[in-house]
Amino acid sequence: MIERYSTVEMTDLFSMNARFNFMKDVEIVCAEVQADLGIIPKSAAKKIKQKAKFQVLRIMEIEKETKHDVIAFVTNLAENVGPEGRFIHFGLTSSDVLDTAMSLQINQGLDILLKEVSNLEKTLLNMSIKYKNTICAGRTHGIYAEVTTFGFKLAGFLKELQRNKEKIRRAQENIKICKLSGAVGTLSALPLEFEVKVAKKLGFIVEPFATQVIPRDRHAEVILSLTFLFTGLDRLAIELRHLQRSEVGEVVEGFQKGQKGSSAMPHKKNPISAENISGLARLMKGYAQSALDNISLWHERDISHSSVERVIFPDAFQLAHYGVQRMNQLLQGLYVNTDKMLENTHQLGGVLYSSHLLLHLVEYQNLSREEAYKIVQSAAHSLKPGEHLQSVLAKNKLFDKKSLQQIFSGEKHLKSIEARFKTYLK
Repeated sequence: MIERYSTVEMTDLFSMNARFNFMKDVEIVCAEVQADLGIIPKSAAKKIKQKAKFQVLRIMEIEKETKHDVIAFVTNLAENVGPEGRFIHFGLTSSDVLDTAMSLQINQGLDILLKEVSNLEKTLLNMSIKYKNTICAGRTHGIYAEVTTFGFKLAGFLKELQRNKEKIRRAQENIKICKLSGAVGTLSALPLEFEVKVAKKLGFIVEPFATQVIPRDRHAEVILSLTFLFTGLDRLAIELRHLQRSEVGEVVEGFQKGQKGSSAMPHKKNPISAENISGLARLMKGYAQSALDNISLWHERDISHSSVERVIFPDAFQLAHYGVQRMNQLLQGLYVNTDKMLENTHQLGGVLYSSHLLLHLVEYQNLSREEAYKIVQSAAHSLKPGEHLQSVLAKNKLFDKKSLQQIFSGEKHLKSIEARFKTYLK
């Protein structure tokens, strides 16, 4: 991922040095357990733990000859350990170390991400409550529909974020997996007890019937959970982009001193953060397709997934972390024009209250739904510039002044929204 969309935490986690560190940790734990089981000398395991080190440049140098990064890594460890280094990687195959180390790396990355998601969750919760009674226009097909509140809108995005947070947690549980069963997964060189004990030490469980690799549906689930998260961010970003349009003007992204929106038009304040998030969502969706394609490997394995994962996992985690941070910053700096929101609900003469006018006629004037619909539709469609539906219908004997005032006040909407907040947002 380019530096522009990278975060320090994820850059460190997915660095080459971090990758080899995770692999080293796996090799050390394997040696310790093998020593406990009497498979290798205890003195060898002790020496491996004390002296196992690597040098990235040396690994790269060895790989030029071996054309195999794990062999180069193991060779470098053994060089630093000495004679006991021959017991490093005992009975294992490359994917044992790579996949188990990757599980450690992914889990740590998800922990980092979930903390950031929790921060965004708090921001959305606070804003939902703050704007719970801020009446604004609800739109369907991009057209005025019925009034809602800005807090109600945000509460919907909050719930989606919480659902996506749970998807990430479920994916994390399913990737807490250890695979140390050797070539083609049969564990023919070591006892099952070895794999079980290593898994327990790492806080994982054993992949029960692995091939030579951990099945990639687990990894795809992780990327898909990140994609769900980012798609939720995109949906919110699109909403904020629409609300910032000049003719709507209900919210404005924070604009810092010295910031400029256009090289040619000095007046511009553009929704750059929301647009940035929407653009990066397209990348994340592409990673999801790649992760799904990685599931189908030849027989017990091939390495067609390897090159893909070296790109999509660091990038997906970078984007997810960056995207959540960017959205949180956007919301915390967002200017909400509550007056404009209310004004817009009356912009077309209060037509957003038409459904309640219809219900009033059905309930209190005993009209059929078809008759009531025709009366309200006719009045709404015949409004002249500057006319308001409330004033026009005040001349109709089917409506009394008090009922009209109550309908156009939005009291019913606010009362209903209050009930939903008390029930579902605790």
